[in-house]
Amino acid sequence: MIRLLALLLLVLAPLAARAQDESIVLGLSQTSVAITADFTGSEILIYGAVKREAPQPEGGPLQVIVTVEGPPTPVVVRRKERRLGIWINRDKVRINHAPSFYAVATTGPLEAILSETDNLRYQISVPRAIRAVGISAQAEESPSFVEALQRIREQEGRYHLDEGTVAFTEDTLFRTDVRLPSNLVEGNYRVRVFLTRDGRVVDSLEGGIGVQKAGIERFIYALAQEQPLIYGLLSLVMAVVAGWGASAAFRMIR
Repeated sequence: MIRLLALLLLVLAPLAARAQDESIVLGLSQTSVAITADFTGSEILIYGAVKREAPQPEGGPLQVIVTVEGPPTPVVVRRKERRLGIWINRDKVRINHAPSFYAVATTGPLEAILSETDNLRYQISVPRAIRAVGISAQAEESPSFVEALQRIREQEGRYHLDEGTVAFTEDTLFRTDVRLPSNLVEGNYRVRVFLTRDGRVVDSLEGGIGVQKAGIERFIYALAQEQPLIYGLLSLVMAVVAGWGASAAFRMIR
């Protein structure tokens, strides 16, 4: 038995070493983003290199896929129908895991450089990143609802696929710029980088970007979340003061 285990270790050791022959070294231009009153979005430079412990293995060319994912939230997607001249909500599907932001950047066409098996395993493409869980009773209808959510968020600039935007030099150095929109949700944004060859993922690495409100926006947000009664009273006082001020200004104009 011991001899058999030793033989297995001798056979598997070179395979494990080859699996780690190519690995990712990752860098980010910034690891935090502050949302202020004049925030109009931000651009993150994601760069890195492929570290090799042995000569480049045989096979197709190496490819790079970069994803940036915002905090996931549950979403209810409803379908409207026109009945008697009135638009009303009819069917609905609850999507348990929908990233608030999702961007994919690649060195080439995604379908050409990533197999469906590894896409399913690593949840890389936008449809795969949207996970509709617990809707088996609506399984036939759920794909159309997921497509509708993807289409709406693409129009809002919150989901996008940028094929061919990752610059890859001599199969070693890579870089890409990912644009973060102004309507960001606070939280940790997950950055993932995948190396693929012949459609299979060779290695992957994960990083993170922290996004939070800053300045007066942070104070108002924290007050609304932690002291809702005080926030409501202050809002009421400000509304009364603003109304009185507008009325006084009109009287002076007259």
